Amino acid sequence: MKRTVRVRFAPSPTGYLHIGNARTALFNWLFARHSSGSFILRIEDTDLDRHVAQAESLILEDLGWLGLDWDEGPDKAGPHSPYRQSERSDLYHEWAQKLLKEGKAFYCYCTPEELEASRQERLAQGLTPRYSGRCTQLTRDQQRNFENQGRIPAVRFRAPSIPLVIRDLIRGEVSFDEKSIGDFIIIRSNGRAAYNFAVVIDDALMEITHVLRGDDHLSNTPKQILIYEALGLSAPQFGHLPMILGSDRTRLSKRHGATSVVSYREQGYLPEALSNYLALLGWSSPDEKEIMSRDELIQSFTIDRVSRSAAVFDQTKLNWLNGCYQREADLSRITRLGLPYLEKRGYPDLEKVRGDMSRMESIVGSVRRNMSYLAQIPELTAFYFEEEVSIDEDARVWLDAPDSLPVIKSLEEILSCSSEQELSDSLKLIKAVQKRSGQKGKKLYMPIRAALTGKTGGPELTEVVSILGRDRCLQRVRRILKMKGL
Repeated sequence: MKRTVRVRFAPSPTGYLHIGNARTALFNWLFARHSSGSFILRIEDTDLDRHVAQAESLILEDLGWLGLDWDEGPDKAGPHSPYRQSERSDLYHEWAQKLLKEGKAFYCYCTPEELEASRQERLAQGLTPRYSGRCTQLTRDQQRNFENQGRIPAVRFRAPSIPLVIRDLIRGEVSFDEKSIGDFIIIRSNGRAAYNFAVVIDDALMEITHVLRGDDHLSNTPKQILIYEALGLSAPQFGHLPMILGSDRTRLSKRHGATSVVSYREQGYLPEALSNYLALLGWSSPDEKEIMSRDELIQSFTIDRVSRSAAVFDQTKLNWLNGCYQREADLSRITRLGLPYLEKRGYPDLEKVRGDMSRMESIVGSVRRNMSYLAQIPELTAFYFEEEVSIDEDARVWLDAPDSLPVIKSLEEILSCSSEQELSDSLKLIKAVQKRSGQKGKKLYMPIRAALTGKTGGPELTEVVSILGRDRCLQRVRRILKMKGL
């Protein structure tokens, strides 16, 4: 009988949600939704030494922002509550006792110093570090002696020395050397369950059918398989996702730029664009389509199209994709999302303009074709709000060119003798300047752009003239003429 798909995303609250973990969550979510299954969110918070306050709420917020909803989780009760490992300690001890009673686990009284000495000894002999087996056959009297010394035991799993071969959903057949595993800890001396034990108990009791996770977890898989077998539990199917690399093909890290979801949120990327891009990191659609709606991603996503090769995070491609989404999005939404960035910059004229949302939309609409993400809005629209625009070097070259003076003077003359209403057709204005100055092409457009914006690139010139209006255009043109002593 085919089991209903149940997958989980199980982050540790040790910091912000990393791009790699967000990709893992997305793949699990897409697989669950494609299969009409369940997506479970579980918080693995047993590592108190690395626990970061508020990290859990930030992770949940980032997942929600990306549009990844969960069917069961710490804030959504389900049949397998609780969904935080810190609240499941009794379950781990209960199952550990089962292994102890059956002789499949044992108490280990070795101190950290003794374990490190043993590790160094094996390394010196050119051997792979593994537990020496010192406590595997202790008598009860020997145990009492250690306890009288104040030693608190850990619980170790008695790993059978057998070859292991798993069928990975992505990598295919993977073999593990049984000699490299050794007897490993499942309950630490402080009473906390070790990762490999807790995750098996949780996945089994939560009826997880598929585990899709990063390939950095591949080495954990044989240990977990052995625990499943020892407890007589059904193991899920495993699929290990290729890692995400930076542009230099090393593991993605802060030296490559932003690596957390919150960083991209703060820069003003759209959640649907980031999700779309993450889906393309290690997966491709059957028709090689790149810009895909959420529904299209769900419909197309299958594990067999996940690559075995590492994916390279391409910031340029993300910017292109986000730009595509911004241009297609409702302008009122982009304007509303962009306002906080303008407010943070604190342009003096912003409050007056902000009251006219129609004009604000015109301003944002004029620059969004040149915008990769919303945090660029203040820089791209600065000339609309500044009283005196700064003129960059390229613009100054055009303004100093001899052929530019007739254009600037003609523009000033036409603006001076025309009303705002008469200049409502900005294209007509530019044609009038062309006729009066005798210039055309770049020799016409570039001096006008340089005078009005201080730059040689930007929005369509007709939009610039229309948004600035007669008075501000005239003010800027006269400033240029004054700089020329005219």
